[in-house]
Amino acid sequence: MYTSMHNDDRFGTTLLKDAPLRKDGAEKVRGTARYVADISYPGMLHAATLRTRLPGGTVVSIRFDDHVPWNEYVVVTAADIPGVNAVKMIETDQPVLVETQYRHAGEPVVLVAHPEPRALACALAAIHIEERPCAEPPVFTIEEALRLDTRRIVADNVYRDYLMEKGSVMDAENGPCRVFEGEYHTGAQEHLYIEPQGMIARVEDGVLTVEGSLQCPYYVHAALVYATGLPEERVRVLQCATGGAFGGKEEYPSHIACHAALLTLKAGGRPVALIYGRGEDMAVTPKRHPSRSRVRLGASHDGRLRFIDIDFAIDGGAYLTLSPVVLSRGVIHAAGPYRCDNIRVRGRAVATSHPPFGAFRGFGAPQSIFALEAALDGLARVLGMAPDVLRRRNVLAPGDISPAGQGIEGPVDMQRVIDQALEVCGYRTKVEAYRRWNTQQGATRKGIGLATFYHGAGFTGNGELALRSRAGLRVGPKGLVEILTSTTEMGQGMQTTLSRIVAEALRIPYEGVVVARPDTRDVPNSGPTVASRTCMVVGAILTQAAHDLMARLCAHAMLPSAYDYDEFRAACARLHAAEGVTTVIADYRHPPGSKWDESTFQGSPYASFAWACYVAEVEVDVATGEVCILDFTAVQEVGRVVHPTVAAGQIAGGVVQGIGYALFEDVQFGADGQMANNRVTNYIIPTSADIPPIRVLFQESRHGAGPGGAAGIGELPMDGPAPAIINAINAALGTDIRHVPAMPEHILAAMDRRCS
Repeated sequence: MYTSMHNDDRFGTTLLKDAPLRKDGAEKVRGTARYVADISYPGMLHAATLRTRLPGGTVVSIRFDDHVPWNEYVVVTAADIPGVNAVKMIETDQPVLVETQYRHAGEPVVLVAHPEPRALACALAAIHIEERPCAEPPVFTIEEALRLDTRRIVADNVYRDYLMEKGSVMDAENGPCRVFEGEYHTGAQEHLYIEPQGMIARVEDGVLTVEGSLQCPYYVHAALVYATGLPEERVRVLQCATGGAFGGKEEYPSHIACHAALLTLKAGGRPVALIYGRGEDMAVTPKRHPSRSRVRLGASHDGRLRFIDIDFAIDGGAYLTLSPVVLSRGVIHAAGPYRCDNIRVRGRAVATSHPPFGAFRGFGAPQSIFALEAALDGLARVLGMAPDVLRRRNVLAPGDISPAGQGIEGPVDMQRVIDQALEVCGYRTKVEAYRRWNTQQGATRKGIGLATFYHGAGFTGNGELALRSRAGLRVGPKGLVEILTSTTEMGQGMQTTLSRIVAEALRIPYEGVVVARPDTRDVPNSGPTVASRTCMVVGAILTQAAHDLMARLCAHAMLPSAYDYDEFRAACARLHAAEGVTTVIADYRHPPGSKWDESTFQGSPYASFAWACYVAEVEVDVATGEVCILDFTAVQEVGRVVHPTVAAGQIAGGVVQGIGYALFEDVQFGADGQMANNRVTNYIIPTSADIPPIRVLFQESRHGAGPGGAAGIGELPMDGPAPAIINAINAALGTDIRHVPAMPEHILAAMDRRCS
């Protein structure tokens, strides 16, 4: 799928060498990995969910047909919830099960379990929910939500309203400058992870135990305690092998876990499996937030940015869920990695009658970055300036201050990133070659486009302080070191990356490190597996734990200061003989001097940024509007690449998801507000036939806050593909497309507008 350039000392490109095999690779290749659907227990029940049909309303009554032998089923409604009927998240506005009022179609009302899965359909058909619709019509768009004459789902239909401001946009726009204005839209995007959501609950030795496909074990644990009323020590959460997540298994597993738990508690502790089919998963689980951005850019005649003014809004759906963190990241990234003295970004998350939207790789940044990067190409046209020249003239450099007020420090060189990207793809040569191609008036047009951007790693602002994450190491008599963390493997290479970090810190072979299964009874709370924080944040905690372990071995087990692996294992054996199994736990340490003011959106929002320049080359069929991506170049400066193969896979995978976001993945909502094309046959994602050669290149300056100067990279590659591709299409056709996905019919319509 991808290639990588090597041996270019001018740019410090990482070589794909010295990359040990993935820790999770063998069992997945052999088919021995146990996903939630592979697990079975004696006497296990299977469960299903009956849901609301209207886009908001009231449940008047629930009626059960008499012909069904209900004594053979386990049935749960809101009346059976022993704790609080709310899913514990940022706010507790979303019920575990609907009791009376509800806000969107597809909300769960009744849970049913039976030993035979085929009996569930009959039971669901025999339960009748009488629903009364809301007096006012549903709200399905951002603009409708902000109007004064529409249904109010929450106060003013606004969950959060943020403002990031620097200098004075008003003063700047009154001076001499050229101005570009545009409105940009991004659609919803379905995660379409390989494995649908699922959980199994059971009571074991008096402990409610839930296992399943998830990202954040302690999120699920907190939700279970809240809904069941059980003490923390009587609730246990384990992660099964998880077939992809991308943010989609951050908060929604808490819902399914609570449902499975309620059923197993009512069933006397019998195991209950609640595993969604693909259609149900796509219809009811969160997706990427749709967005609307109004962008105004002003620049001097030589291309220096004088002001950036953005009104950024996202559709949060019917409940708050994770919209605040998505919105804040979108606001912070909206002004891009550019030098500008006058910036105003207003961000709002609005309430609609859609099912809630949630976290998806990049969460907020892909939406706002698309708008800015597309608008910059528009500004370049106004100025009569090449898009790459405009960006070079304004990118941040060491000594500059970011839009949020963070000083740019260290050896980061965005100019060098752009240099490499343009040189590797032959940018200037192709600009001219494609211009000549397009003058021939053939069946296709060709274009090349770019995007320059950065992405902050870890929780925003003081989020990491609030999490108080912990991780540790456990070592026995044979010197095998076990990583203890609630960070989860979802296919992204967590086990491999953290194992390499610990092996390097302890100066032992990679094979001498393993990762314990995420189990809330056994591992500390390392925070959620989100926000590109695994390597940078958890890796740094584990590095400290490794240093603490070495100090203990030196002080209590005669480990010499210079040692080989045999000496390390011998010291571990001596320590075990004296103290038994040794466990060392370390805590998160906040970077010194890092401050963030949530009320003003000023300070240091992230400990580290990864920087990138992506270039897309396209060919467009002028008769059909179909787009073929000819080539793609992704250059990123990520501080340090811990495991080159894993890192390159992360970038390539993110680029493919970005291609889908730009061209293929068009979520269609039905009249009830739910996803209507909730099948893999009519929700189109890129296949191997749609993917061009992808050059993945890394630069390393070791500027990051993670081990060895690493910064997070998992979210980064989602940000750049869509704007680069749309900019390339506009360059090819002379159009001004301002939304994604850009389907063939949209491209043809844009061509018609250009000609009219």
